Amino acid sequence: MRIDALDSLVVILTVAAVTFMTRAAPFALQRRLMARRDWVAYLGKALPPAIMALLVVYSLRSVSVAQYPHGLPEFIALFVVGALHVWKRNALISILSGTVVYMVLVQRIFIAG
Repeated sequence: MRIDALDSLVVILTVAAVTFMTRAAPFALQRRLMARRDWVAYLGKALPPAIMALLVVYSLRSVSVAQYPHGLPEFIALFVVGALHVWKRNALISILSGTVVYMVLVQRIFIAG
């Protein structure tokens, strides 16, 4: 399906306006947000673990334990991330290490035949 130049322009302007509004919203709402510092502090503490849990669920949603390699690379990498995070308390180190472990496992060890 082809669209003409006017439709393309409308789409581009709409996307640009929405992008601008989402980027400008925190600055426009800054005074209101700072009046509720307790709420902002709560979000700062609650959102990172919630986002990490969501990422874990998203990453493991399509793991099939019935087929080779039975989810072993995913669960080994998940264990590495968890163990490193408990040990070092550094999300960057644990996530990067888990990613490297997973990539090595799926590309060098658990090679689908």
